[in-house]
Amino acid sequence: MATLKIYNKSKNALPAYASEYSAGMDLRADLAAPVLLNPMERKLIPTGLFIELPQDCEAQIRPRSGLALKHGVTVLNSPGTIDADYRGEVQVLLVNLSQEPFEIIPGERIAQMVIAKYQQVALQEVASLDELSSTGRGTGGFGHSGRN
Repeated sequence: MATLKIYNKSKNALPAYASEYSAGMDLRADLAAPVLLNPMERKLIPTGLFIELPQDCEAQIRPRSGLALKHGVTVLNSPGTIDADYRGEVQVLLVNLSQEPFEIIPGERIAQMVIAKYQQVALQEVASLDELSSTGRGTGGFGHSGRN
């Protein structure tokens, strides 16, 4: 298991996995007072957390399904990526897609953080499309594989 160095300036507990096989850890709002998120409004919500990721990992910030289903509140740039060399505060860009205002209270679970390995690649430019291998799907794009 890899190690994630974390500094917590908030009053909230450190993020933790809710169950043995959880992929993500809940992030909590580090707020001095409740924040109102009006319909179609977006706000950057602080967590009070600062992290040092392993060099081959990213932190993905994802919505919480309960907030999305019950309140229409989600992460706007989902999944948001935190790079291994970022040392600033982890913040979450929330948007309210519902028709009702939503109040974010201090300490509320607002998103999930998933730590994922990634691989950088070397680009090899080719002179024509013919130099790319052919596949059964070919150039079929959005919706190409059908509905079922």
